Amino acid sequence: MEEPKNADFQTMQYWDKRYANEGPDEDFDWFRKYSDIREIIHELVPQRSSRILMLGCGNSTLSKDMFDDGYTNIVNLDYSQVLIDKMRTRFRKLDWRVMDVRTLRENAAVLGGAETWDAIIDKGTMDALMAENASVWNPSEAVLDNVAREVDGVLSLLKPRTGVFLYFTFGQPHFRRPHLQRDTWAIETRELGDMFHYYLYIGRKM
Repeated sequence: MEEPKNADFQTMQYWDKRYANEGPDEDFDWFRKYSDIREIIHELVPQRSSRILMLGCGNSTLSKDMFDDGYTNIVNLDYSQVLIDKMRTRFRKLDWRVMDVRTLRENAAVLGGAETWDAIIDKGTMDALMAENASVWNPSEAVLDNVAREVDGVLSLLKPRTGVFLYFTFGQPHFRRPHLQRDTWAIETRELGDMFHYYLYIGRKM
């Protein structure tokens, strides 16, 4: 498979082809695995019974590892049917659904209703929506729309006051916070990692 261009990460065709070419048990985690962020998850999502929505789950083992750790109420979303079919076969106890994270608001009823989710996790998915060949300092209108639709959808689904959004990314604050900022929630930023740094943005709906 040829090396992808940045903009390829925005397309369903790229991901379908990538997952179709991978082995049935192959997995890949952006940033760190669950063992590296377990304590953060325990801190920010302390109740194992929490309703957790995983955005752009891919073939990461994050949901499976969280399930093994007692978080059994997880719904995994990805817009690649190829990927979801594979994950349903691999991990039958988990809930896998085909859905575009840019349509969360429109699919609120399908997902159990607005303001019903305790935690929503994005581990690199928004980064894919923002990938393009243009300058990161001046994103296109399409990218701005992609991100706004995800963020506004997350806000529509989170429980007020107690709900939390966890976004793991390489994106530094000056590139990410402007896209996340809304009057209806507060955003906390944490820098993670030792030699190799990445970031966690924590959104709490007011």
